[in-house]
Amino acid sequence: MSEQAVALTIRDLRLDVAQNGHDIVDEITLHIARGEVFGLVGESGSGKTTVGLAVLGHARKGVAIHSGSILIEGSNLLELEGRAMRTARGRLVSYVPQDPGTALNPALRIGAQVMEVLQTHGFGADKAERRDRVQEVFSDVLLPSTPEFLRRYPHQLSGGQQQRVGLAMAFATRPAVIVLDEPTTGLDVSTQAHVLETVRTLAAKHGVAALYVTHDLAVVASLADRVGVMYAGRIVEQGATAEIFANPAHPYTRYLVAAAPEMGSDRQLVGLSGRAPSPGKRPTGCAFALRCEVATAECHDSFPVVTTVGTAHEVRCFHAFAVPDRTAQRGAAAAGNQASADVALSLRAVNASYTGHQVVHDVSFDIARGECVALVGESGSGKSTLSRSIGGLHREWTGDILLGGSALARSSRDRPVQQRLSIQYVFQNPYSSLHPRRSVADSIARPLAIAGVDGHLIGREVDRMLERVSLNASYGSRFPDQLSGGERQRVAIARALVSKPEVLICDEVTSALDVLVQATIIELLVDLQRDLGLAMLFVTHNLPLVRSIAQRVAVMADGKIVELGTAADTLSDPQQEYTKRLLADTPSIPEFR
Repeated sequence: MSEQAVALTIRDLRLDVAQNGHDIVDEITLHIARGEVFGLVGESGSGKTTVGLAVLGHARKGVAIHSGSILIEGSNLLELEGRAMRTARGRLVSYVPQDPGTALNPALRIGAQVMEVLQTHGFGADKAERRDRVQEVFSDVLLPSTPEFLRRYPHQLSGGQQQRVGLAMAFATRPAVIVLDEPTTGLDVSTQAHVLETVRTLAAKHGVAALYVTHDLAVVASLADRVGVMYAGRIVEQGATAEIFANPAHPYTRYLVAAAPEMGSDRQLVGLSGRAPSPGKRPTGCAFALRCEVATAECHDSFPVVTTVGTAHEVRCFHAFAVPDRTAQRGAAAAGNQASADVALSLRAVNASYTGHQVVHDVSFDIARGECVALVGESGSGKSTLSRSIGGLHREWTGDILLGGSALARSSRDRPVQQRLSIQYVFQNPYSSLHPRRSVADSIARPLAIAGVDGHLIGREVDRMLERVSLNASYGSRFPDQLSGGERQRVAIARALVSKPEVLICDEVTSALDVLVQATIIELLVDLQRDLGLAMLFVTHNLPLVRSIAQRVAVMADGKIVELGTAADTLSDPQQEYTKRLLADTPSIPEFR
């Protein structure tokens, strides 16, 4: 690739913990051409966002840029200071954060926010030219450029529209490089598809080099031209997207690909035990050796050098391609579990409203014991409102919800203790669902105390549940801030199951987790469903995940169930246009395999 074609070059970048000098990321070397999208993937804590922020010449509090160079259009960003650095941020490189709701100023109209970016960076000869640019960039991101729309505030927009405004601000000054930090996390598949298409089109149209940071492999497969895989602060493999997914060389990459769910397959997802070592605790050799099944003595002694294993395909591993292809592993996924003929939960003509505004319309279906029904649909379709109504967390509903044939009161407060314990809820965000001042043991024990279980039995039950969710008893003394996201979600599941419920509601329980942790949580839920005979309602917008856990699928749109059938039939041969559109908008990676 010619020097003129390269927009961003990172060489031997290292960032440290400022207090002790332990490396957070090290030996980061990559380049991105104009108009190219480079996907940077890896599990949480691998250093992806740290690298993305460094491209802006920024390091978070407590982090120091130790060495290396970041060249954009020939300028080394790490040598700039003061006004020169502020000018570079926005003119040379711009940033799209994960949460548009917090990135936009709630007190400013969206048109004024984009205009402010142009004024700050001196874009355009006068106000009229900048106004024309605002209208042009809103059209580029497929948003209306009418005066009425530009005068809206962020809270008057949907999540997808907010993210497009963020893209408009990032592309407004026509930068050479744009960093996108998980900009579609939390968006439903249709909104995500539109945002990704906007990124792809704008990068190609304006010759912008895009660094796309994510843990969603399917997004990378559908968007990126090349991929870099990070583990414990280093890039362990990089190459063309098709090559990486079709022929992964590093054992860690193979685990990542195997953990990504496929729309057309009910194969068992393969998780990975353990976690990557944190800064200051990384071994001398390959950091992945502690979790690698083919590691040898040399892996523990030294870190592998970069090896070329194909056309522009590089890997840092002594045993490239040595691990069996994990994508071929298949097992008895949840779709093979046998549901009982006994109905655990029945919904009959359920309607739900918010202050009189109806959002759920005439919903009826059953869930048998031992069966998992996936409830899917776009954001705002009514999925969470329905699930919260079942759990008694939303009171404004009519119709009948029956637990084992017995009608449930509208509010959980009006239900007998045994009914409350028989329906348990696992929430979306593992970081906010646990009380920060309660130990793990106290959180899990709480339902037992409510049920009146003898105190001397509670400790034994807590230890048993921790073992059940693959955490040992020592975790009982820990607090939530001492756990990873996956560990917190396991604790939340243990808390939900300790009261031996009949029905488990899982509301987007994997949306905040990377693919390896997601696979581990799904494995756990499948095992628990089979062993305990749980009836499960699995609320999600991750359609590829459905085949791995659910026997049936209920598709929800505008508060109504528009399609209900087996997971295999609904995902392979949908009958409704809405379901077909959801499937068409869902990114996937099987085409590379």
